[in-house]
Amino acid sequence: MKFSYLAWFILLAGLMGCATNDSKPFQAVQHSGTGTLIIKPIGFDKDADIRDAVKQECDLVGKLTQFIKENAAGQYANIVTDSNTGPADAQFLTVEIKEVLGAAGGAWSGPKMVLIKGSLAQNGKVLGDFKARRYSGGGMFGGYKGTCSILGRCVNTLGKDVAEWLAHPTSQAALGDL
Repeated sequence: MKFSYLAWFILLAGLMGCATNDSKPFQAVQHSGTGTLIIKPIGFDKDADIRDAVKQECDLVGKLTQFIKENAAGQYANIVTDSNTGPADAQFLTVEIKEVLGAAGGAWSGPKMVLIKGSLAQNGKVLGDFKARRYSGGGMFGGYKGTCSILGRCVNTLGKDVAEWLAHPTSQAALGDL
């Protein structure tokens, strides 16, 4: 009898892991720091060989923008996304997705990876730049997650990495799994 309860628990836990394609739902952003951060429109490197399905279906650009904004919220009074203009003393974050390893087939087709490159500038002066990479196999019950869900985990963690770097930007920083 105990075994059947355990089997049902494992089955239900596995199904719940498949219920969402997002690595975490977007939350309202609370700002408590000072100054303004402008996150310029994030895009894919034009020379990168990234599957069109990943570009069109996974919304990595939107998710990465949101995760950076959420995780950096405590450091700035105001964070503006998808803009190239702002107050004179604003800091400008430029990020580009350089590479995505995201074969179709979810975790069964191997680990997924996202590589980004970025810089932070203020008043025309570069304060620092970075490269960051994150890999994921999908985590617990990864075999039941799709490619976009696993790539979402990567950009979620990259958003945290970038936010930590924004607190103390350095030149040629290597973040994440680099």
